[in-house]
Amino acid sequence: MRNVGILIFDDVEILDFCGPYEVFSVTQEINDDNLFNVFTVAEKSLPILTRNGLSVNPKYAISEAPHPDILLIPGGRGARKEMYNSIILDWIKDCSSEAELLLSVCTGSLLLAKLGLLDGLKSTTHHTIIDLLKQVAPKTYVDQKKRFIDNGKIIVSAGISAGIDMSLYVVSRLLGKEYADRTAKYMEYNWNPEKLDL
Repeated sequence: MRNVGILIFDDVEILDFCGPYEVFSVTQEINDDNLFNVFTVAEKSLPILTRNGLSVNPKYAISEAPHPDILLIPGGRGARKEMYNSIILDWIKDCSSEAELLLSVCTGSLLLAKLGLLDGLKSTTHHTIIDLLKQVAPKTYVDQKKRFIDNGKIIVSAGISAGIDMSLYVVSRLLGKEYADRTAKYMEYNWNPEKLDL
């Protein structure tokens, strides 16, 4: 079983974290195997207010969270603030050294960029933030035409719903396409990996 830790913070974009949460949770739910232990993590164990005001309780504070085998960093307007939060950045850096995969959705890429984790890699983000990502990550090739980009250990996606496609791709990469297909069908999500131009 892989621990899937999903960071949340004030002003996080809802679908950035809920979409991937659903993908990994549904994959776990509809299969007999113990595949994923999915949980949210925040700096503190206090409710956070997402973009547009939804209140969410994190499962763990970063000081208490199990080590994530897969760490997902979502975006939203709050990511612009968190990219200067040394506590969050240090935690991501510590986790990234041992994690199997490091994923970002939307402006979550800014946090990876701030740590230098995207240097020499290809990346993408929400289409409105491309120029900012280029400023924060001058050693990164930013491709705004890709829905998500697989760099091996680090996989980044464009904005919001692109995180669902990326997460289904990760399920497919780790477990096989049939797992991702079953998950997408259960979610009634129109997933067409052949059209994603990887």
